Amino acid sequence: MAAPRAFTSFDYDHDATSQVLFCGQADKDSPTPFTVANWSQPTELPQAEWEALNKARINNCHMLIVLVGKFMASATGVAKEIQMAKDQDVPVFGVYVNGGDSNSVLPAGLQRNRTVTWTWANVAACVDQMMTEGKNAK
Repeated sequence: MAAPRAFTSFDYDHDATSQVLFCGQADKDSPTPFTVANWSQPTELPQAEWEALNKARINNCHMLIVLVGKFMASATGVAKEIQMAKDQDVPVFGVYVNGGDSNSVLPAGLQRNRTVTWTWANVAACVDQMMTEGKNAK
């Protein structure tokens, strides 16, 4: 079976570097192999086009990983991507990055008990769990 594919959702204004590091290390450092589909959009699109594009991309993934930094509350697109994933039965979990921690404000739809500190063991456990949930469940 091919490695599970993940869509990353993050605060583009504050956590783009963390997203690059996370994506770059994911394939080689995680004990559970998975690939991150890096579909970051550095240019702004009209809202309807952005929503349609991200909805299709999320639907083509096994899970959505939210990278939670300390300024997550200002990232309105993240909450929309979480809702898109839930609407399509794509499981979601979060990973604290860039100074984010259990005191950080989480975006709407992301549960605190499904958000972990960034260690590859934690991420691997979440990836394994996501593969038993949602549209991935057998």
